[in-house]
Amino acid sequence: MSALEVGIASFPALMVLIFLRVPIGLAMFIVGLVGLVIVTDGTNVAFSRLKNETYTTFSSYSLSIVPMFLLMGHFATLGGMSSALFRAAEGFLGHRRGGVAMAAIGACAGFGAICGSSLATAATMGRVALPELRQYGYAGGFSTATLAAGGTLGILIPPSVVLVIYAILTEQNIAKLFLAAFIPGLLAALGYVIAISIYVRLYPDSAGTRPPVPYADRFTALFRVWPVLLVFGLVVGGIYLGWFTPTEGAAVGAAGTGLIAFLNGGLTVSTLIESFLVTARSTAMVFFIVLGAGFYNGFLALTQVPQELSNFVVSQGLSPWVVLSLILVFYLLFGCLMDSLSMILLTIPIFFPVISVLDFGMSAEHVAIWFGILVLIVVEVGLITPPVGMNLFIINAMDRKTPMVETYKAVMFFVGSDLVRVVILVMFPAITLFLLPG
Repeated sequence: MSALEVGIASFPALMVLIFLRVPIGLAMFIVGLVGLVIVTDGTNVAFSRLKNETYTTFSSYSLSIVPMFLLMGHFATLGGMSSALFRAAEGFLGHRRGGVAMAAIGACAGFGAICGSSLATAATMGRVALPELRQYGYAGGFSTATLAAGGTLGILIPPSVVLVIYAILTEQNIAKLFLAAFIPGLLAALGYVIAISIYVRLYPDSAGTRPPVPYADRFTALFRVWPVLLVFGLVVGGIYLGWFTPTEGAAVGAAGTGLIAFLNGGLTVSTLIESFLVTARSTAMVFFIVLGAGFYNGFLALTQVPQELSNFVVSQGLSPWVVLSLILVFYLLFGCLMDSLSMILLTIPIFFPVISVLDFGMSAEHVAIWFGILVLIVVEVGLITPPVGMNLFIINAMDRKTPMVETYKAVMFFVGSDLVRVVILVMFPAITLFLLPG
């Protein structure tokens, strides 16, 4: 077999390992290692690359931003920021039909501004909001679907760990990617609120009501979310204004949320140690996936698969918009089977060269940033798309009494909102690029 044929054959081999429930990082590592041995007719190159790839991955300064953002999310939870956000949103929206669910979406959006993980946002806000939704008579499937969808805002609204990885893979400016994600993230939250409004009108028995909160209590609750605004403004604003690098900004955010958690009484010696251990485990998982992807993508580059794919697409004379649409559909389908980070690491080295050679009437940098936001959105849709949306399983694990099929039915309203948003952002790239300088 030629090197190109080996590269193409590696895709079904990788899918087989994934469906056999081999961890995605390990699956990519195994296929990449075996592929290198086959292509280079020996083990010398493969094991030499193993040494070099491992060192360069784990010594990367850019990747040190990952544990800082993860730690910031843990400290934010300990500091009671998730609860404060929900109380503030509930005070203004809770008395409306479906208002407690809308408040949960608003709180998820706010928590996403200080937590770069969708799964962490879903789990944290689930613990805060599920009891309130039950108390005020919200249907189980509607409640779990709302929180699962709200969890995806954790990675859409910057800072975002996945956007950091995308920036590293495509050599883009992290600050500009964060800025570009801001408006699509707000549109996502607005779309979910509209989906809730439609759902409670079609199914009025699915949501109860709660008495209005006095205005004095509303503004008191609103005042208590100032730490979130402070941390978000300091981290994202500081990165964008050039006060510090993204890694330094993440460290400042982690220190700031840690200080707030300490002042609020949530950070003790035991919870600090637990936060470090949880962050270390999560970071190790992310780094191993990055290592496996680096090894596999290095093997693909050697086989010339990405270059040949780019040449093939260009030679077909297809419209750039058709190619983009096909890629996004691919992400929607496979996002149901794999987590967002794995999808980004596996596919961006293959698809990004294809997108880079197509003419969308924009600069190369704007195309890269716009494509990154689109990919991030469609991959996140997979987290709430049946049958294997991971956010759905996380929330349903907190509410064992609700059958999964009820969650599936309700979540399709949020999936529909996501698909409409994708179409809008594809048709009008200026929405994504509006805040970028120049």
